[in-house]
Amino acid sequence: MRQKAFEEKHKPQWLQLDSLLSSLEQQNGADNADFPALYRKVCHHLALAKDRQYSPHLINNLHHLVLRGHQQLYHQKKPFASQMVRFLLHDFPASLRKEAKLFWLSTGLFLLPALIMGALCYNNGDMIYSVHSVMGVADIEAMYDPANESIGRERQSDTDFKMFGFYIYNNVSIGFRTFASGLLYGIGTVIVLISNGVFIGSIAGHLTQLQFTETFWPFVSGHGAFELTAIVISGTAGLQLARALFSPGRLGRIAALKQAASQAVPLVIGATLMLFIAAFIEAFWSSSTTVSSPIKYSVAAILWLAVIAYFLFAGRGHGPR
Repeated sequence: MRQKAFEEKHKPQWLQLDSLLSSLEQQNGADNADFPALYRKVCHHLALAKDRQYSPHLINNLHHLVLRGHQQLYHQKKPFASQMVRFLLHDFPASLRKEAKLFWLSTGLFLLPALIMGALCYNNGDMIYSVHSVMGVADIEAMYDPANESIGRERQSDTDFKMFGFYIYNNVSIGFRTFASGLLYGIGTVIVLISNGVFIGSIAGHLTQLQFTETFWPFVSGHGAFELTAIVISGTAGLQLARALFSPGRLGRIAALKQAASQAVPLVIGATLMLFIAAFIEAFWSSSTTVSSPIKYSVAAILWLAVIAYFLFAGRGHGPR
């Protein structure tokens, strides 16, 4: 569509939003039911104008209009609970779906090495030593030995609360490294994803080969839905940074990186929340020896289905903020 036709078609909406914003600004942010939908339309018009490389004058005018709308829509004081509900039900899943290609790339970088190394360690008992030290393998085997009274915890930890803190630190640090290493043109993110896949896959294959299945798999199945998905999401956010560095478009690399970082924020926050949930499940549920394996597997299946359904359907029809 030519710029003139584009302006003629949408200018009435721009004038309507401008008038509405003037009214809202004079009333100090008074609410209006038509405003959010109209604001989203103009945001879409701005994106189209940039993509079609219309005149800088038109783009600047639309950008100014969108900024005014942003101030009215998001800078009003809202209850924290309301903002959190909006984030969980709309912004987080919608942001991930928007980056579906990067998500599947991140999934492949993590999952394929895990499957390959798992198969190798299952078929060759010595393969585990190419990834872990002898002492490391001994510690892993001791943690999941069926003869233990407790499963999956460090020997010096005495309480579930101590393990909860340990798991939070461990999980969040992995997620942050996966995201932040995207600043190295994505090389760091790729390395972290692959290395974590190799690490987890090697342990899974080795312990399965030792027939520690009644201790290892019931333990990891419960929190895996949140922990593994969060690691992949952190990788997605890291790859967003890398994409901005490799392909900044009409922006400079620094400006493109800042833009990518702001767009990655919902993914980073959401992944961190998922890692907290994973730590809670790992400390208080996964390690329990009083719950039978069939029950743990059933709960794990429900959690996996819930996570998949959440990212597929939550926030449909609502783009990220």
